[in-house]
Amino acid sequence: MNDEHKIIQQVYAAKEDMKAADRLIGSYMPFIKAETAKFLKRPPMEGHDDELSIAMIAFHEAIRGYSHSRGAFLKYAAMLIKSRLIDYHRKEQKHNNVISLDTPAGEEDTPLGDTIADEADHNENLVIREATRTEIEELTRQMQEFGVSLTDVAENCPKQQRTLEACRKALWYAKEHPELLEELLQTKRLPIARLCEGSGTERKTLERHRKYMVALLLVYTNGYEIIRGHLTQVMKGVAV
Repeated sequence: MNDEHKIIQQVYAAKEDMKAADRLIGSYMPFIKAETAKFLKRPPMEGHDDELSIAMIAFHEAIRGYSHSRGAFLKYAAMLIKSRLIDYHRKEQKHNNVISLDTPAGEEDTPLGDTIADEADHNENLVIREATRTEIEELTRQMQEFGVSLTDVAENCPKQQRTLEACRKALWYAKEHPELLEELLQTKRLPIARLCEGSGTERKTLERHRKYMVALLLVYTNGYEIIRGHLTQVMKGVAV
């Protein structure tokens, strides 16, 4: 039994047994600390850094939410930890910004709130950019296993609204049937026949935009939280 298969077995056991979940979290504390350290740019201090507690909660959330269709468990857990830490960071920055906002700062009497806000926005943007870069690098690596590059996706993107709507229908059908996402990961092939039958999309449409669809579906097999959020905004106006 390889290590990944063993981890997945432990995760599925932990879904139903709280004690098993606690043991799994304890076994992977070095991993949780390492992911927290990446975010903090230093080792976390137990009992001092709230970020470590957030990361532990996110790891437990990863156990509860994991399925085979999400790919390797530790990659999914790492992305979920990073996403939850970013959320925590944003909330903390907003909270800090309400303290002494009108206090003058500097020779030009600039309100302290403006100074804090500018610094907070800068730090938050740095964190988000780093997290986004990590997601894109991981997605690029995963797409390579399917013979697809970011350039391929850009060139294969639907240009017409009608075609975009058709691809979105196929995507939404796949989201509602996770077994299709798992089939994609296992076979490294787009399940075109089942997507067409289930979503009512013409086969030639999906075949013409196969590389684009592979990328879309991969985004929904792992913890690509930021990329998925971007896709939601891009597709917001597309009717199903």
